[in-house]
Amino acid sequence: MHDPPDVRSVGNDERSLSPPLRPAARARRVWQKIHWGKIAIFLASLFLFILALTLMKDGARGLAPLVRDSFRVTNPVNSLGFGWLFAYVVMSGSPVAAAALTFFDAGVITQLETFTMITGSRMGASFIVLFIGFIYVLRGRNRATSLSMGLTSLTVTWTTYLAGLAIGVAILQTGMLDHVQLRSGAALNSVVDAIFDPIASLLASFLPGWGLFVVGMGIILLSFNLFDRCLPEMTIKDSQVGHVSRMVYRPWVMFLLGASVTLISMSVSVSLGILVPLSNRGFIRRENVIPYIMGANITTFIDTLFAAVLLDNPAAFTVVLTEMISIAIVSLIILALFYRWFEHYSLRLVAVITANDRNLALFMVVLFVTPIVLLLLPF
Repeated sequence: MHDPPDVRSVGNDERSLSPPLRPAARARRVWQKIHWGKIAIFLASLFLFILALTLMKDGARGLAPLVRDSFRVTNPVNSLGFGWLFAYVVMSGSPVAAAALTFFDAGVITQLETFTMITGSRMGASFIVLFIGFIYVLRGRNRATSLSMGLTSLTVTWTTYLAGLAIGVAILQTGMLDHVQLRSGAALNSVVDAIFDPIASLLASFLPGWGLFVVGMGIILLSFNLFDRCLPEMTIKDSQVGHVSRMVYRPWVMFLLGASVTLISMSVSVSLGILVPLSNRGFIRRENVIPYIMGANITTFIDTLFAAVLLDNPAAFTVVLTEMISIAIVSLIILALFYRWFEHYSLRLVAVITANDRNLALFMVVLFVTPIVLLLLPF
């Protein structure tokens, strides 16, 4: 008697003997896999982003009395607090960084004040994740679990940005990066002007100057929201993280991963959001997240760098490039020389803050009072 054929092997043989897809069929299959809806959302977000910059640029001059006289932003310390508080109000850092560039382009603030305002915007934005965790605590959730990720992100961000602030000021004052420029080009400028100037002129015909800026601010918030929606949803299965879980214990690997994911997505919310499923599955712990956040904090300026290019302002481009380089210098020094020490004390600070309600409440008060004090300092 002969053994019956293996059904699985027969199926495999049939598949192996099946003729390859014709070029037309392959092209049709690729065409069907394209997410045209996400592409349309991306193009819409890009259109709105450029329109918002145009409106904010035209309306920034109308806000000069408000910024200088009402908010009294007259020095780099004031602009640091102003950017910090501004990020609290809009619940995001990137729109505030773009606003700082338009203020600078309109001559409302100086180059150094622009640098500190952008730094303040990122420090304020790091509070958003913590604030959401704080809401969960008020609703009765576990304090350490709800706040640990936000506090770790905030601690790493504040440490690197404050150290980078000193380095960035030195770079700007010496002018060592002034010769490094990237301009949008005459062709791109003419296209942008032809498309968006008529829209800005139409809105300017019935809106005051400051109104253009406010409308532009609302549009840029919408553009960032749309851009987040057009990004593909990353999962552990899709990203194959399960096969390289051991690599997350290497700080340099996590640093490069955080920088790469944020560079590709141009969204810190997306890159940090990937950490949630990884943490729930036990792939990473809080200490593994620290270098990841460092890398993300460098490439998060890509959208701001793009805004500087669109404004066609070489000095604005220098400001954003200085931000990226200064944060990179600080992060690389920490990783190369005393990462374990930095990791230990960062996690210890998080543990102290979440130890009891008094410590947490005091820390939250400091978060709100500090930018106000910076904004009111007279020197």
